[in-house]
Amino acid sequence: MSLSSLKVAVVCMSNMNRSMEAHSILRKKGFSVRSFGAGSRVRLPGTASNLPVVYDFSTTYEQMRKDLVRIDRERYTSNGILHILGRNERIKPCPERFQECRDRFDVIFTCEESVYDRVIEELWVREQETCQPVHVINVDMDDNTEDATLGSLIICELCERLQQAEDMEGSLAELLLAVERKTGRSFLHTVCFY
Repeated sequence: MSLSSLKVAVVCMSNMNRSMEAHSILRKKGFSVRSFGAGSRVRLPGTASNLPVVYDFSTTYEQMRKDLVRIDRERYTSNGILHILGRNERIKPCPERFQECRDRFDVIFTCEESVYDRVIEELWVREQETCQPVHVINVDMDDNTEDATLGSLIICELCERLQQAEDMEGSLAELLLAVERKTGRSFLHTVCFY
């Protein structure tokens, strides 16, 4: 499969940290990639752990950054959120919800099991039109900058191996096992259809 023909999506809950880190890395490697959130709204850390700052998906990353600077520049600089928003602004204008996208992908990576479940549920309730397969693979990663980078590098390695495979359908299980052995992480995988 050629680099440009592999269509990849990466989904986390808010399309803020993990999916955007993977989006950034994959884009730099030349992959056709989009990123999404699967939650109902974008949630960022607030002034207390039980009080997140909540935005609609239509709110731009720039608007979020300006709002957080107004709320507490020092706090959101020290916890890395302003840096994350700056990176995101350079990639696309605002977060996107997976449930609102009708584009078709060859592979969809999720960043936690609950997101994996939401993506599969969404694909199952859609009317099948073409019976084109889409592989949904969960690469579990904690929602922090370090694990987002490590998980994104694993996603990138999986994409590079998929790109090199002559028969993605036939070699995917073996490919996942090889990367599981190398990284010590296990992956959830299922096939859905468009």
